[in-house]
Amino acid sequence: MSRIVLACWGSYGDLFPSLAIATRLKALGHTPVIASCPYYQSLVTGEGFEFRPLRPDVSPDDTPLIRRIMEPTRGSEIIIRELISPTVRDSYEDLVAAAEGADLIVSHPITFAAPLVAAKLKLPWVSTVLSPLSFFSSYDFPVLPNMPSAIALRHLGPWTGRLLMTIARRITAPWVAPVHAFRAELGLPRGADPLYEGQFSPHGTLALFSRLLGDRQRDWPANSRVTGFPFSNGAIPMPAELSAFLDAGEPPVVFTLGTSAVSAAGSFYDESAQAIAELKCRAVLLVGRHPENIPRHLPPHVMAIDSAPHDQLFPRAAVVVHQGGAGTTGQAMRAGRPELVAPHAHDQPDNAYRVKNLGIARVLYPTRYTASRVADELKTLLSEKRYIERADMVGRQVRAETGAESAVAAMLAAI
Repeated sequence: MSRIVLACWGSYGDLFPSLAIATRLKALGHTPVIASCPYYQSLVTGEGFEFRPLRPDVSPDDTPLIRRIMEPTRGSEIIIRELISPTVRDSYEDLVAAAEGADLIVSHPITFAAPLVAAKLKLPWVSTVLSPLSFFSSYDFPVLPNMPSAIALRHLGPWTGRLLMTIARRITAPWVAPVHAFRAELGLPRGADPLYEGQFSPHGTLALFSRLLGDRQRDWPANSRVTGFPFSNGAIPMPAELSAFLDAGEPPVVFTLGTSAVSAAGSFYDESAQAIAELKCRAVLLVGRHPENIPRHLPPHVMAIDSAPHDQLFPRAAVVVHQGGAGTTGQAMRAGRPELVAPHAHDQPDNAYRVKNLGIARVLYPTRYTASRVADELKTLLSEKRYIERADMVGRQVRAETGAESAVAAMLAAI
């Protein structure tokens, strides 16, 4: 049986796909090793998996940093230029230790050290992406977080995507300069840009999302494969008080900003509470460990709680209002409920665009997220059958996918 190192870095939405894949690997008798931020060690070992720390060590509880990371215009630059690239040597050392005795390394889009370790140790590796944005396809060009309006050029053809990518590469080249320098220090050839082609493995790239969100394009890597979402369920228990609330009445509108954007909530929860007061319906606010996110005046039949497992809560919602992160989007699609998306940064605007085009969601950017607009959008989502029926159909299709199983089969084939 094989020892497989799953390298991932970021939020819970980045970690949970690795947990789902590790669960499948372990069930088949293999030994999964999860290398991620030290913050997640107790969660990972509590699930029965071997854990190895992977720097940079960033905690979701570091609110000032998370707020900077969630800036729409500079958030991605801060992650790459200030956190990932400068610490590539540390990440490399951590992964070399984790890869001792390994048969395969599985990389995440920004674990830039993983391909270096694979090359130096002569190990096979498989790359993964969590959202269509990572492919930057000219034929299915994504919504860019720092210039979302550029998507209006999409109808002009793939040349516009190629032009925008040329501009993007020039802007981002300095972000990854330390990675190229470290490759040279290791005696490895320069290689492709780690933000773009350099993140994709010749052994295979796995798109860990549903074909409904994004299907294979002609300019994707030749050996890429869409697996479906690998869902990790049961890692977080449902709070008893929330279960009782759900049992006591009609399905509520659920509001969440995931585990990152919740630190940069702004007026999201206040405006949401006011909208619910106008609609006079039930709601659940997932406010994180941030007491300041709890509205001063909670309307009747509204519950504010730190967190809850999305896989158990979303199917019991009337509508899911969320930030558009890959993990949250996948769980909302799987639940088969209409969505209102308030995208902040990174892949969130693109994910929002895609679920809107699926006919299951509406979109309100944070700058337009006011109580009156939220109430209007929710009225539409709660009353128009086209959203309810379409979301139900999408939910059935996503639930029929076998993301973890498909991903594991492809990984084992690469060994």
